[in-house]
Amino acid sequence: MNILLVCPQYPDTYWSFKHALKFVSKRAAHIPLGLITVASMLPREWNKRLVDLNTSPLSDSDITWADYVFISAMAVQSVSVNHVISRCIRLKVKIVAGGPLFTEESELYQNVDHLVLNEAEITLPRFLEDLKKGRPEKIYCSDEFADLSQTPIPDYSLLTLNHYTTASVQYSRGCPYNCEFCDITALYGRQVRTKSPQQVIGELDALLHQGWHGGVFIVDDNFIGHRQKLKAELLPVLIRWMEANRYPFIFTTEATINLADDPELMQMMVRAGFGQVFIGIETPEESSLTACNKLQNNKRNLISNVKTIQQSGMEVSAGFIVGFDTDPPNIFQRQVDFIQQSGIITAMVGLLNAPRLSNLYKRLQSEGRIIKAFSGDNTDYSMNFKPVMDMKLLADGYRKVIQDIYSVQAFYERVLTFLKNYNPPLTRYRKITLNKFMAFLKSIFYLGLLKRQRRYFWNLVLWTLFNKPEAFSMAITYTIYGYHFRKVFAVKS
Repeated sequence: MNILLVCPQYPDTYWSFKHALKFVSKRAAHIPLGLITVASMLPREWNKRLVDLNTSPLSDSDITWADYVFISAMAVQSVSVNHVISRCIRLKVKIVAGGPLFTEESELYQNVDHLVLNEAEITLPRFLEDLKKGRPEKIYCSDEFADLSQTPIPDYSLLTLNHYTTASVQYSRGCPYNCEFCDITALYGRQVRTKSPQQVIGELDALLHQGWHGGVFIVDDNFIGHRQKLKAELLPVLIRWMEANRYPFIFTTEATINLADDPELMQMMVRAGFGQVFIGIETPEESSLTACNKLQNNKRNLISNVKTIQQSGMEVSAGFIVGFDTDPPNIFQRQVDFIQQSGIITAMVGLLNAPRLSNLYKRLQSEGRIIKAFSGDNTDYSMNFKPVMDMKLLADGYRKVIQDIYSVQAFYERVLTFLKNYNPPLTRYRKITLNKFMAFLKSIFYLGLLKRQRRYFWNLVLWTLFNKPEAFSMAITYTIYGYHFRKVFAVKS
């Protein structure tokens, strides 16, 4: 069979880094890991092609070549998904769809031929077996969770890797916590399941074999969900592999704030090449943390915890939320103050939304407060439910947070706050590549010559060169991030 795997387009969002990509001559930030993992689960003798709409156009001839078009997507890609589905229907090519969007909203996609939902390790083999017998069903779903030892190495060969800034691998699924606004435990469970260290190393070897060097995102929703196993099994092996291969990658991942409680774990992660962790801070308001069941963030000095992780040698990027039922009127200024004082450069602040499978959605639905579908983009100034706070007050306050933290002066001050507290590890030293040098030249053109921000740009450049030259490449990267964030949020320069 001929199988076309299609990754729908992401809109211009906080995480798209669309406006930063031109500085490094890339087309997309992240590879479509789910699709290339599914590709490895298909029969080897089948012909497979992949079109990522974030890097390449999809032609009618691509579609008509295929016996089946496989689509995987998240909610934020729904507009592009609908367009791809319409084209396949028009060209009379059958569709197989899966991933979080279809698992959460399957009833909206009756026009899809086959919905292979939940975890593909369980449901895809059932579909393939029925397809082999000539009687595939409409929907395949399961309330079981997959054994990740059965997950194959993703087929990285289907990608043009130099189109991307970051590659991806996965170590675990599931999270031991159960935050009300999150749908991860509904999708993947509270018991953390992991791949073996040998599987992870096999994926890294495959990436290295394809010529990849640079950023690798470990996509786990909570990388430290099983700390003892991580410290005893994966990290020692990963440290040895990175040392043997002269540190070809810089890892980023997601974790919980209690990472700051474990100096040994932080030290091991830095030795293994981790440069950044994304942490859900959410809010400095303890009553809101309690109400949304984010208990792991309560009764601790969150700013001190962030600085502890930064001092260990890892940058902290973080998510923040406004719109909780218990948010007080001063929450907006408190969020701004927290972000500025903590030196969190990449601060994603969003209005609270309720994904379909979250406990929050169930509660709000029972209270009659759900008003529309979740867009999947929690930085697009929309909410899918009626908040307790007056909506105009909430929207104005949110807009003020964004304008305050991504104004030129505030952003550059935050970068300096971070760099002064950050201890870059020796393993993070990198040669100046042509790509990095060109990004620096472009940053001078787009940022260093603009009247409203050139003073801040050159102050940062000179401060870094004289005080932390080993972090110079990072400093330039952050100036580019700031440019992207101001474009996404339309913050005046």
